[in-house]
Amino acid sequence: MSAADDTSRGESAKVQSVLFVCGYNVIRSPMAEGLARHYFGKSAYIQSAGVRKGEPDGFMSAVMEEIGIDASRHKARTLDELEEWEGLNFDLIITLTPEAHHAALELTRTIAADVEYWPTPDPSLEQGSREQRLDAYRDVRDGLSQRIRRKLKQRLGP
Repeated sequence: MSAADDTSRGESAKVQSVLFVCGYNVIRSPMAEGLARHYFGKSAYIQSAGVRKGEPDGFMSAVMEEIGIDASRHKARTLDELEEWEGLNFDLIITLTPEAHHAALELTRTIAADVEYWPTPDPSLEQGSREQRLDAYRDVRDGLSQRIRRKLKQRLGP
């Protein structure tokens, strides 16, 4: 398995459900969930979760709203909460942080899912003006958007 792209079924295997995971489920994974639902919501079940529960992030909602995706009602949830509420029946788990990747690999001891690691920077670490900080969030949003469209198109398409 490669650290950059762990897959066992291969890049072209069709999937019906995708879970995006990051540290707190407040920036990167909800962005990815919103984008994937926007592009592929009719052809796959898509969710997100965090290793730990975080607080809502207004910058995430703002940059998603800029492209017409309402993320303002997103409620952060952990992997444990998601498992308790609806189970973890996903074909593909995409991790966005090292901590999330480790947690997802642990899950594959009990569930049959492919795990892919998409290293994604944390825009909340950006210092500077409000606009500079928003630009960091936009960069993450746009990077996730490109990767989701490129990598998941064949796997989630009809």
